[in-house]
This record gives sequence, C-alpha cells and structure tokens, in this order.
Amino acid sequence: MKKAVLRTDKYFKIDRVDERIYGSFLEHMGRAVYEGVYQPECKFADEDGTRTDVAELVKEMGVTTVRYPGGNIVSAYNWEDGVGPKELRPVRLEAAWQNLEDNSFGTNEFMDWAKKTNIAPMMAVNLGTRGVDAARNLLEYCNFPAGTYYADMRVSHGYEKPHNVKLWCLGNEMDGPWQIGHRNAHEYGTLAAQTAKVMKDIDPSIELVACGSAGLKLPTFGSWDATVADRCFRYIDYLSMHTYYNNRNFTLDDTRDFLGHALTFDDQIHSVIAACDYASAINKSKKRINLSIDEWNVVYRPHGKVPADARWTKAPHQIEDTYNLEDALLVGTMFLTMLNHADRVKVACLAQLVNVIAPIMTSDTAAWRQTIFYPFKHCSVYGRGTALQSVVECEKYDSKHYTDIPYLATSVIYNEEEGQIAIFAVNRDLDEDCSMEADLRQFKDYHIDRHIVLNHEDIKAVNTEAEPNNVVEEIKNSNSKFEDGHLTSVLEKHSWNVIVLKK
Repeated sequence: MKKAVLRTDKYFKIDRVDERIYGSFLEHMGRAVYEGVYQPECKFADEDGTRTDVAELVKEMGVTTVRYPGGNIVSAYNWEDGVGPKELRPVRLEAAWQNLEDNSFGTNEFMDWAKKTNIAPMMAVNLGTRGVDAARNLLEYCNFPAGTYYADMRVSHGYEKPHNVKLWCLGNEMDGPWQIGHRNAHEYGTLAAQTAKVMKDIDPSIELVACGSAGLKLPTFGSWDATVADRCFRYIDYLSMHTYYNNRNFTLDDTRDFLGHALTFDDQIHSVIAACDYASAINKSKKRINLSIDEWNVVYRPHGKVPADARWTKAPHQIEDTYNLEDALLVGTMFLTMLNHADRVKVACLAQLVNVIAPIMTSDTAAWRQTIFYPFKHCSVYGRGTALQSVVECEKYDSKHYTDIPYLATSVIYNEEEGQIAIFAVNRDLDEDCSMEADLRQFKDYHIDRHIVLNHEDIKAVNTEAEPNNVVEEIKNSNSKFEDGHLTSVLEKHSWNVIVLKK
C-alpha cells in the first residue's frame, strides 16, 4: 500500500467557493431539452410538460446555475421565436446541430423550469448573426418592469414580474471556425464591448461573461483571450474558458494518461488568468476579471456529428455518451482543480445536463444517474465554504503525455459556519490502495461524519437503464480514523473519496 501525507491549515485560505461553480448547461441540441427536461407526452411530465423525475435528479445533484440556450445554437438563435403562444411559434432549421427546432420550449419555459429546480438562470445572447439590438431587447424582456415595449410583451405572455436574470454570456466560442458568425478577436471584442455597454446601461446589476478562446488547441488560444479581455475590460466581469477531454482508445493502457488530463486543465486555468491580469495591467486597473468555465466535461462521440438519416429531425440521439468510472474520476479531479482556484474560478457549467454528454440520462420510461453524477453531487453538497491551501506528499508516475503525475489529487473545503471540513481525494493508482495521513489538530474537536467512496472493481464499469446502480456511492466509514486530531484514511485504488468531518 502506498503512503501519502496531506498538509493543510485553516488560516491558509484560497477564497470562499462561489456556489455557481456547481452549474450546468442546457442547449437545444439532441435530446437535452426535448425528451430531456421537457416531454409533455411522458408519464413523468407535470402540467407544464417538464419531467419531474429529471427535476428531482437535478435537485439531488445540487445544480446551482444553468447556462441557456447554448452553446453553438445561440449564434443563430432568434429569442423571439421561443416566446408567446406556442401555436404561433415558427419551426426553424437549427444549423449548428442540424436539428429541427419547433421552439415549443423557450425563454419563459426555461425560467419556469429554473424556479422548479432551484437554479439561477445564466442566459446567452446571439452575437453571431445578431448583436447589440437583439441583446438589449432580450434583456429588457427578461429584466425590466412593465411599461416598455418588450417588458409589456413579457407581461402579455403571462409573466407580470421580471425574471431578473443576473448572469449573461456575450455569445459563444466566437474564435471557433465552426461558429456561425465566427469573428476574429478584434471584431468580436469590439462587438462584445458595445453590447456589454448597452446591457449594463439598461441594468447595472447584471454580470457579463465575454467569450474566451474555445479551446487550448486552437491557434488563437492566449492571444484571443488577451485581446478580448482588453477590448471588453471596462464592462465584463468574467472571461469564459471551455475544455473537454477523452480517452478515445478505450484501452486500460491509456487510463493512466487519461487521468493526467487535470494537469493540462490546471495549466489552461493559469494561462487564462494570465490573460485577464494582462488586461488589468495595460488598463492600469486594480479590477480583476475572473473565470467562467462554462463548458467542461469528458466527451467521446465525434463532436456534433449527426447520422445522415437523423439530420433535420427534432431531438435526434446526438452525442449521448455513456460514462464509466474512469470518466467520473477525471470529472472529480477537474472539480478539485477548480476548487483549488476558488480565488479566480467563480462560475462553471458541466456540459451538458441531460442526455447530451450528461450526468443524467432518460428514456420514455426512466431517468438514471451516470457515473459523473456523483462527483458533481458530492462537491455541491459538501464543497460549500472556503477552499484551503493543501499540499500532498505522495509518489508520482509518468505516462504517454505527462510526467510527475501525483497519484493523489485533493482539495480541502472548510465551512466554519456549519462546523464542517470536507476532504476530497482521487486515488489515480490503478493497482494499489493508498494510506493518507493528515495532521488536523486545528480540528481536534471534530469527528468523522462519513467517508463516501465511488468505486468499482472494473474501472470501465458504467450505469445503464438496465443497470442504473452498477456504479454508486457507498458510505465506508471504516476507511477512515480520526483520533486526537490525526486523520488516517485508506483510499482505494482508482477511487473517488469524500471525507467529511463535523464539529
């Protein structure tokens, strides 16, 4: 059995965790909306046509924020198509994902669903085919009281009170060549700044997210972020960051390398922070732009590819990945990386929420949890409070693309108000358990509340509709001991762990 030492201190604080990092993403893509959250003909549907079984799982996950309506779709989306009487809403060709969009679920349906699931909406505006005018009109529709054209339109649609959306995205992935309305950094930065100015003139209480580069592998990564942060510096609060990983070869030999991707994730966060701070420097300002990692996950299927016989249909089965245990371990490790950057990562959205590269899957007769559901749930439930600096001394390994990968990844969250400390840990070792020790004498009047483990003898194990509980969380309190302020925990090989101590 390998050994490790965790060192932390309750006075060495990173920052308070912004609960919006426990966000997700809902796009009109595949079966995410239709047959995901909204399916009027389903036996689980409520009076509004939204699925109650999915809503309960969303609440169980602890999702705090959902980004909507995209994603790539937003770059050609006309928000007016999705409001008002449903029988008058047009059917559109949705070019980003080659779907048919009948607009039966739109802005107001999303707001109703958000209230039912206790989430805060994060709206995106179209800066692909549209711009300042459409953005300000949508903001007026959502946030302004009655007495103006678009506010009165909302009232006529049955919503007297404003929706009061506080977080807005200025477009999506605009440096991606695939994006409808793709622009260079100067063009996008100028348009985003103009749009942001008008939106904040209308509602100074909102926060705005400008598009950072769509990915680390794009040639524009870095320079795009610096240019956009500079152009929009006066008006924006966050710069977005997107990232996806996979283990495409599906062989055990690549698992060790796959679990090292969190190192690249950490490097990407540092790079985007540097671009934001560059903008602060050249603008001679103490203002700090923070990060909104509003798309992140593991994804396998060819990105956006729709079978020929499914093109231009409503809600085709599209990018419906089935996740295994190793995917959950990487998702968990990425959460720990964000928690350890709590001073700058303030918003994050796991992409997506239902059916499409998602923690929740549905059929006409059931909804079930994928493996990645559990790290999200545990972080949201136990990861509220202040992130503490922590250092782990453990053995490291090398893989195909990485060197010096620590076998253990950890994050420590201290909730002083609740008298709770949570230690999150991933053991990347595929062959051996690890004995982790920690000196926690500052918390000697605490006790072990629970040690949660997500594991399976087969690291490729998955949950399906037929076997929804194949990979599930387990309480294994015998894996941890806490005596006189000294913690000793056994972290099983290839496992996700949450050790909760309470006062």
